[in-house]
This record gives sequence, structure tokens and C-alpha cells, in this order.
Amino acid sequence: MSVRRAMPDIQTESMEQSRDFYGLLGFEEVMNLGWVMTLGSPSNPTAQVTFMSRDATAPVVPDMSVEVEDVDEVYAAVRESGAEIVHPLQDEEWGVRRFFVRDPNGRVVNVVSHQ
Repeated sequence: MSVRRAMPDIQTESMEQSRDFYGLLGFEEVMNLGWVMTLGSPSNPTAQVTFMSRDATAPVVPDMSVEVEDVDEVYAAVRESGAEIVHPLQDEEWGVRRFFVRDPNGRVVNVVSHQ
């Protein structure tokens, strides 16, 4: 299994203020769908942080996102382990395939591949 990037997901109702604050640290907006916004480093595109007011298709806002090369392979391994699937594997209209799983600490992880 290959991890491409990992980033924190921060639940917020203050998208603009978050963008402005993290801009002071050198982050720039790389994606914004209104309910979810990702900021990234212009010199290191895998250094990112995501802000979410809600999730458009899932029941909760995840605590962390992990982009993997093959989400189907990871999904099969996670299901086999018996870990709690919080949001089932599905294709999303914004071009990703993803699922949510709860880690042993109770944190929700969004596991995603770009299509």
C-alpha cells in the first residue's frame, strides 16, 4: 500500500478566517468547494491542511485524511481487520473514491484516492 499524503481535517465555521490565518504561515488555497477548503504549501504540495464546515455526503467531519494509491485495497484490508467503517466506500462527484474508518483512538480517518 502506498500513502501519497496525510493531512489534518479541521472542523470550522470560519473558512475565510482560517484561510487568512494559515496564509500567514505560508499556505495558499488549492481547493474550495464551499463546505470544504484545502490549503497547501506552494513549495511542497503534499503539505496541506483541510477545513470543513460539514461533509457533503458523510455523517461526520473526519479528523484526518490519508490519500492512498489504491483505496479499494486499503478498504479490503480495513474491513478484514474488523475496524469500524463510519462511511462506506463510494465514488464522490468531486472526483475522489473514499471511505471513513474509526481508528483505535476514536478518530475518524477519511481514506481517499483521486480518480
